[in-house]
Amino acid sequence: MDQTITFHERIHKKHPDISVDDVQDAWKSRVKCQLRRGEWPPQYVALGFDRKGRALQMVAVYEPLTDGVLVFHAMRVTGNVKKELGYE
Repeated sequence: MDQTITFHERIHKKHPDISVDDVQDAWKSRVKCQLRRGEWPPQYVALGFDRKGRALQMVAVYEPLTDGVLVFHAMRVTGNVKKELGYE
């Protein structure tokens, strides 16, 4: 079964070049994903690629009611997130 991926509208407001489809593609094709320590509720930081080949960083929380995730942050990947994920 496919995981439900919810996209927070603030992403497109802050980054109009990133669409819902871009985030869904990047989340489904993520190459790195890990739990962030010290966050409540637990947050996952991930790096994935959209269909345009852009590397996107995403931060999401698990949604138990839908058995999916809410991605509330997405943008082109930064050096800090690459370092956090050990993707250099």
